[in-house]
Amino acid sequence: MPDEAVERPVNGSGWRVQQVYAMAAVCLLVGLAIGYLFRGSQSAAPTPEVGSSQPAAMPSGMGGQMPSLDNMKKMADTKAAPLLEKLKSDPNNKDLLFQVGNIYKATHQFKDAAGYYNTALQADPKNVAVRTELASCLYYSGDVDGALSQLQQGLNYNPKDANSLFNLGIIKWQGKQDGPGALAAWRELLKSNPQLSADRKATVQKLMADVQKDVQKKGKS
Repeated sequence: MPDEAVERPVNGSGWRVQQVYAMAAVCLLVGLAIGYLFRGSQSAAPTPEVGSSQPAAMPSGMGGQMPSLDNMKKMADTKAAPLLEKLKSDPNNKDLLFQVGNIYKATHQFKDAAGYYNTALQADPKNVAVRTELASCLYYSGDVDGALSQLQQGLNYNPKDANSLFNLGIIKWQGKQDGPGALAAWRELLKSNPQLSADRKATVQKLMADVQKDVQKKGKS
């Protein structure tokens, strides 16, 4: 995505605050949030026991403005604290780890979230839902190859997984500028998931049409 002129970089990474917000906003705008476009197409881990994976409410006095990543980190730490306390006595609890990862992902703390998802996978390496979440966090953190690797591993366990195939196409297109690779992933998605609803099929077909136009333009240039 194009570089944005922002003065303050995100702590600990090369991404800037506006870039992170812009990427998330674009994905939500077109309904393509990396992670679970097709909820219900696979078995996910349990819903968090404390709160939800949605961002916490903005602190008072912020006037409705987008909080900084530092403020969002504090929100996540507060929301995750009860779960982290439980993890002290049960550090390999995959469900707790997944729940904590969801909290940090929802507040754009993608590297923190990836750490918890990765630990959860060590206890349950065949959990494709968790692996898909890890892939999305790696992608948002700038590790495109790592994200693709996780999706491919997930597809080794479940070659028909709709979320993995969908995200594989998105990341190949947006992260690698690999239009043909994206089209191949989405063709497989439609072929192996005939039960998809009409609106979901339409979303994938619209993306495929956009990519085909892009590939044609590049072929003419």
